[in-house]
Amino acid sequence: MATTTTTQPGDSRTQAAFDTVRKCVTLFGAVGAIVLGTVAVMAFTGHEATPFMWIRGAILLAVAPLIYRMVVRASQGSYKAFDRVRTLSTIAPIAIIGVDLIPGICPPWYAVLQGLSTLALVGVAVTTRGSALSAAFPKQK
Repeated sequence: MATTTTTQPGDSRTQAAFDTVRKCVTLFGAVGAIVLGTVAVMAFTGHEATPFMWIRGAILLAVAPLIYRMVVRASQGSYKAFDRVRTLSTIAPIAIIGVDLIPGICPPWYAVLQGLSTLALVGVAVTTRGSALSAAFPKQK
């Protein structure tokens, strides 16, 4: 007879998955800081640094701690926070890359750095849809 076990937010497998998610969000924030720092250096040295680059770099850097806080709440059992992290980590990379592909909006180096930051969010999207976290947070109606 097969037994079915449900994973709870406090289980070690679930917490290991949340550790991975926290690392990915931290990486997203670190790359965001690098992007903003690079824009600052480019502006300081007289190279192109448009308002778009400044504003977007600052917004994405500011979003990282908010996502991190949602991950912490999700790891404590909040389905609402978990669902937000899962949704945001799916939509944000598409939006970031989509905007970067608009011709002339930003230089290629900026688009590449932003693309690298989205890889961390893709990791969050994959992990939050994995078996450990899907079992911990069954679909709610």
